Amino acid sequence: MIDLNLIGIGTGDPDHVTQQAIAAMNAADLILIPLKGPEKTELAELRRCLLAQHLNNPTTRVVEFDLPERDADGAPYDQRVSDWHDAIAQAWKTAITEALGTEADANVALLIWGDPMLYDSSLRIAERLGHRMQITPRVIPGITAIQALCAAHAIPLNGVGAPVTLTTGRQLRNHGWPDGVQTVVVMLDGDCAFRALDPAGIEIWWGGCVAMPQERLVAGTLAEVAEKIVTIRAALRAELGWVMDIYLMRRTA
Repeated sequence: MIDLNLIGIGTGDPDHVTQQAIAAMNAADLILIPLKGPEKTELAELRRCLLAQHLNNPTTRVVEFDLPERDADGAPYDQRVSDWHDAIAQAWKTAITEALGTEADANVALLIWGDPMLYDSSLRIAERLGHRMQITPRVIPGITAIQALCAAHAIPLNGVGAPVTLTTGRQLRNHGWPDGVQTVVVMLDGDCAFRALDPAGIEIWWGGCVAMPQERLVAGTLAEVAEKIVTIRAALRAELGWVMDIYLMRRTA
């Protein structure tokens, strides 16, 4: 039986890692580090740095493995994501069995950006892995990108007694501002979907690579700072080969 620990590690700052997460790392027999291609080697390096700082168990093995890429086109989006998750589950199984064998009882850990419950597919992939081998999943919560963004800008997440909608760039672009809410948090936006909105009465707080050394922050009215965000985001992507960003928007009363 494999105890599969999905460990939330925050958004890039080693100090985000909780004591519970550190204990789980040091209790692991095997820690898996996914490699997402040469343009994202820095993400793997950040995981290596976290382990260098927090892992002190000499018997814990650290194994890196190649993460399958999602098909860019062809099948509908939902089908491509489903096929991709199947491929990742198989990659997890292969990495585990090659490192530990097929009959092992062991603790295995993966380090998950932010928190595994929020716009991350690790739990869904773990469920698929459970169809391939005996596992018991365990989640160690981490600081989310939403928490890091609000802390970086020193703002509250919500208005007084008001709801908040968490959504994606795809949803914002296709459906516009969600009905009945003052505050919207947008994740997984590769196209700066806020440009599709009427900017009147909207303030935005944006962060790229929040809590990492490359962190960039922009805040202001959407009309005034939208193009500045687009420019900074493009520069970060050109510099790093990738960019992780998030933003909060609020309509004025």
